[in-house]
Amino acid sequence: MRILLDNCVPWRLRAALAGHDVSSVAQLGWAALSDGELLNTMGNRFDLLVTVDKNLQFQQDLRTRPFAVAVLRAKSNHIRDLLALAPKLLAALSALRPGEVIEFQA
Repeated sequence: MRILLDNCVPWRLRAALAGHDVSSVAQLGWAALSDGELLNTMGNRFDLLVTVDKNLQFQQDLRTRPFAVAVLRAKSNHIRDLLALAPKLLAALSALRPGEVIEFQA
């Protein structure tokens, strides 16, 4: 699966997603893009956006996007807090569909 880590997600989460093609917004030089621009730019390049932005699904229409969105809801966006959600995220990857938003809570 092609996964994009949002700007607010630590790059080190990539290690917990072994077996998948993981990139980050910062790595691609897209950090200055607004949410809408980012969603349009990532288009068909990725299958999943991983974010901690709890409001994205209410600010953008994600239902028609060609990728799914995973929202990680942890105590903070520090790697130690997000790593606890990685097993849940990995278990759900095969069932995610384009336009779907799924939240994972610690």
